Amino acid sequence: MSCKNKSGAEKHYLPALKAAGWAGPILLVAPGDPLPDLTGIAGLLLTGGDDIHPRHWDEAEAVHPKADVDAGRDGFEIPLVRAAWERRLPILGICRGEQVLNVALGGSLVQDIPDHYGCEPSRHQHGTPDQPDMRHRVQLAPGSRLRALLGEDVFLVNSRHHQAVKRVAPLLAAVGWHLDTVHAATGPLVEAVETTDPTRWVFGVQWHPENLVGLKGPAGDAARDLFAAFAKAIGHR
Repeated sequence: MSCKNKSGAEKHYLPALKAAGWAGPILLVAPGDPLPDLTGIAGLLLTGGDDIHPRHWDEAEAVHPKADVDAGRDGFEIPLVRAAWERRLPILGICRGEQVLNVALGGSLVQDIPDHYGCEPSRHQHGTPDQPDMRHRVQLAPGSRLRALLGEDVFLVNSRHHQAVKRVAPLLAAVGWHLDTVHAATGPLVEAVETTDPTRWVFGVQWHPENLVGLKGPAGDAARDLFAAFAKAIGHR
């Protein structure tokens, strides 16, 4: 599991994974740690965090004034994602994790959602890890693998981000959107991606399911199903 703050990951992500049935060891890594040897590793979970520098998709694109770039995580996680992909490991990216997954595999990002989509800043910034505030819905593609895993077409999500997937990486497909946040050129805001290779288990979601696993209703069901599917995929390694 790759993160910035190990205590935060231990508080929010580890319980969700353990509750989903994973009883094996969990290696937490962060910038400053050696890049882990993936021999014997069952899968990779990429947690949320700060922004990704635009040089990783376009050398000429300037950093947005509202960006809070985490260069240390960029330098650590992009090679980690590529190494995990080469080893065909199951990968689950959450929030920044979805974004770095997309960038590492050749995609790009919207650096600031309000600026790009012309929406109010609070539309995708609300709630906290301890108090999730679900204000908008995600629509999943009916024929997608993620829809099959989660058992829901439409459900409410929490949202704490100002960057988002722009150009989807060639190895991925967009399978979830916020249909009320739309740009004339780039379409609706991407909320989920999955690999186009049916022999791999690779998914990314823009919301924070680790904060929703204790809730009743479709959002909690979808969050628990996502972690259960990841636990099952890494358990088969």
